[in-house]
Amino acid sequence: MILSSKIGREGEALAVAYLKKKGYRIIERNYSCRLGEIDIVAMDRKTICFVEVKTRSSDGYDRPEVSVHKGKQRKVSRVALWFLKDKRLSDIRARFDVLAITRQGDLNQVHHIKNAFELAQL
Repeated sequence: MILSSKIGREGEALAVAYLKKKGYRIIERNYSCRLGEIDIVAMDRKTICFVEVKTRSSDGYDRPEVSVHKGKQRKVSRVALWFLKDKRLSDIRARFDVLAITRQGDLNQVHHIKNAFELAQL
């Protein structure tokens, strides 16, 4: 488990660097409330992005984005709604992105899926 959490932390750091390079402004990392956690909350121009980061150490497994299943989407949706209410941002445009990172040795492949899913039925 230690190895996977290390890979996860490194993946999130790569994701933040990638988003900043693309012009996103990072608002929060690892936002958590009693409902769960969102890896990254960022602004893309006038849109708030709730970003789920999935990292795999090689492509021998399913693609990282496959693990953002319906249950995970519902959980992220609940936390996003909580965040928007908590920060009084309910009137702002929002979307859900997935950053899928595959690590093979020193190479990192980043697959950014904008609008990866809609607000899940709660």
